[in-house]
Amino acid sequence: MLVAFSVTPIGAGEGVAELVAEAVRVVRDSGLPHETNSMFTTVEGEWDEVMDVVRRATEAVCAGAGRVSLVLKADLRPGAYDALHTKVARVDRLLDGG
Repeated sequence: MLVAFSVTPIGAGEGVAELVAEAVRVVRDSGLPHETNSMFTTVEGEWDEVMDVVRRATEAVCAGAGRVSLVLKADLRPGAYDALHTKVARVDRLLDGG
């Protein structure tokens, strides 16, 4: 399963990097495959472990903000392995003419 999520503190002003970094720290410490970009963090693993990471990352942001927005998108595909990279590699091959 892949889960892309974004946790945004509300009411913390424009500079939210410190609070967002706490969420990313939880993801990195989880040991699960993941990637972070400017808008989302994507985590790969089994349902319970991924959702636990999302919950703990959200709680980390909640600890510093009175209100938090969570956006989550999941790709549930039993038996998929390394979807974090293989999905992008397929598109790259097509773009390269293969």
